[in-house]
Amino acid sequence: MHYVTSKSILSKNNGMNLYRGCTHGCIYCDSRSKIYGMNHKFEDIEVKENSLQLLKRELRKRQPSMIGTGAMTDPYIPLEKRLKYVRNALELIYDYGFGFTCITKSDLILRDLELLKKINEKTRVVVQMTLTTADDDLCSILEPHVCTTSRRVEVLKILDEAGIPTVVWLCPILPYINDTYENINSILDYCIENNVKGILCHGMGLTLREGNREYFYSKLDEHFPGLKEKYIEEYANSYSIPSPNDKMLMKLFKRRTYDAGILNNFNEIFEYLHKFPQKSYQSTLNFK
Repeated sequence: MHYVTSKSILSKNNGMNLYRGCTHGCIYCDSRSKIYGMNHKFEDIEVKENSLQLLKRELRKRQPSMIGTGAMTDPYIPLEKRLKYVRNALELIYDYGFGFTCITKSDLILRDLELLKKINEKTRVVVQMTLTTADDDLCSILEPHVCTTSRRVEVLKILDEAGIPTVVWLCPILPYINDTYENINSILDYCIENNVKGILCHGMGLTLREGNREYFYSKLDEHFPGLKEKYIEEYANSYSIPSPNDKMLMKLFKRRTYDAGILNNFNEIFEYLHKFPQKSYQSTLNFK
């Protein structure tokens, strides 16, 4: 872990990252890619030490809307348990009448459940949860330092019971690893049972580029001997790595989401995620 001072914290679309880097250890993580210009070890978490001051300043200036996080770094990495930057950011979001959405794989989000419920009662919260495999043993290989799929499904259930809507990211789906009918069907069962509002799926496959490709291949050698060579032979240095089962699995995905009334269109889901109640709220801090 190391601290940096940032010049800004919110993007023009109200996205934020309080941390940079991750310790979940997901073998496929695109955020490792060199294109993002990270000049430190990925597991050496960069903490934006002035982020909360910057966030407070920005929230005072902007019209209330949805604040999002998690696109590059899971906000609920283990370090958050101690530092509580996300927790403190949520307090500000509540005070200034904004909404909140995040992408996570971690059950640490339940630590903030009561605060999320307060924000959702005042404005709006949507939690986005990533699910890649219904097999907990496989999950422990693909995403080794974060809670298992079965625990994430429990989190979806708890959030649903708390009245907080959820969206699932069904990705990535790794060729010859988790790209099976049984796996996708089981994940869809979990989503339907727990009333998720939408499922985001780019297609059955993953993306690889310099930085994350090398890490991914090293993990294939470690856990799936011989599979790296099959990837190289079939995909070479392609960015897009589609599953040979893509057509069949996408047909299953579209049929089951349609039958269950779950959103499956990217544009519709992102519109849903950014939707903010028309009523505006004054800060309980009176903008002090």
